[in-house]
Amino acid sequence: MSTANTLGRDVSHELDLELLIMRLACSLPFLYHGCAILFGWFGGPGPQGFAAFMHMPVGVGYLVGLAQFAGGIAVLTGALLRVGAVCIIIVMLGAVFMVHLPHGYDIGHNGMEYALSELLLALGLLLAGPGKYSLASILPAPLRKL
Repeated sequence: MSTANTLGRDVSHELDLELLIMRLACSLPFLYHGCAILFGWFGGPGPQGFAAFMHMPVGVGYLVGLAQFAGGIAVLTGALLRVGAVCIIIVMLGAVFMVHLPHGYDIGHNGMEYALSELLLALGLLLAGPGKYSLASILPAPLRKL
């Protein structure tokens, strides 16, 4: 069943397209940064360099890189989107509170502006789900809502 808005357009189709655009906007930065942290690509630090920068054990570098990379793939494809969105939310909570909050809001001063925006985008996707244009439908039925 479709719902038409006041202009006669199919609202459910538009929402599916909007969710796809939101998934692209949310996932691409995490794929990029996840590859930089997990694999050292794009001039990234790799897990050891990231962990050293954060003054954390090397395992944290692997976990953050994996959460960003796998979360980005899940959000991009829409398969296991909610699991991926939770990974992204956790990473962004860490980024906000451990890195950016002391610098305020302004991204120009290393503030939390972008990290908070990505966190909220992932939260919106967590609540809304992937939409019709996703690979969630190829998963077994019990996994489609994850």
